[in-house]
Amino acid sequence: MPVAMKITTMLAILAVVFSQAMIILPAKAADPECVILLHGLARTASSMAPMADALRERGYTVVNLDYPSRKHPVEVLAPMAMEQGLSKCPGNSKVHFVTHSLGGILVRYYLAAHTLVRLGRVVMLAPPNQGSEVVDGLGGVPGFSLLNGPAGAQLGVGEHSIPRALGAVDFDLGVIAGDRSVNLILSQYLPNPDDGKVSVASTKVEGMRDFIQVPHSHPFIMRAPLVIEQTVRFLETGKFAHAE
Repeated sequence: MPVAMKITTMLAILAVVFSQAMIILPAKAADPECVILLHGLARTASSMAPMADALRERGYTVVNLDYPSRKHPVEVLAPMAMEQGLSKCPGNSKVHFVTHSLGGILVRYYLAAHTLVRLGRVVMLAPPNQGSEVVDGLGGVPGFSLLNGPAGAQLGVGEHSIPRALGAVDFDLGVIAGDRSVNLILSQYLPNPDDGKVSVASTKVEGMRDFIQVPHSHPFIMRAPLVIEQTVRFLETGKFAHAE
């Protein structure tokens, strides 16, 4: 075989081997999916710590955010909390949200005006999606504003209600509502069943994908093992585990 032909043949063989090697090279690993946790009114990130631990064990990057829930109205808190949380998630990761109470309204408010391409699923725990009658009933009581701040005053059911002005959701949402109360005084202002702060009916919102009711109260629902399990289930499958 002429030398030129041998060289041509060898080059062809090397090209085939090289192209096959390129095919089998592993792709760059994607960033882990990120979950941003938003606590409720007058709470801190520590209230979401058990949820954060469980999600980290499942392999998620977790941002358990502290935000000043009693210092600003929803219009200020929503972009403040959402953008701070998003800045802490890896750049290419899908972003999920798990919220308690007011945290869910911040997500709704922000997403009503912003498109989040990386958005995955959202789980809201005891959200006042239709407001809470407690705010209207006790809003004028001395000390209410001090304890709940400007955002707390916006969570009622009247004409100034932020949640009721937001409309339907257009993202992948699962809602978990509690139906046990440890505050019988506040429950007197609420339609039954309720969790002591929000009625079960008020947690629902048009457009949600799934809903489940659990025997827990508003202050502690985010720490309950059953609720944590159901939250993980929705993040991973898009639905809750309903009893037969």
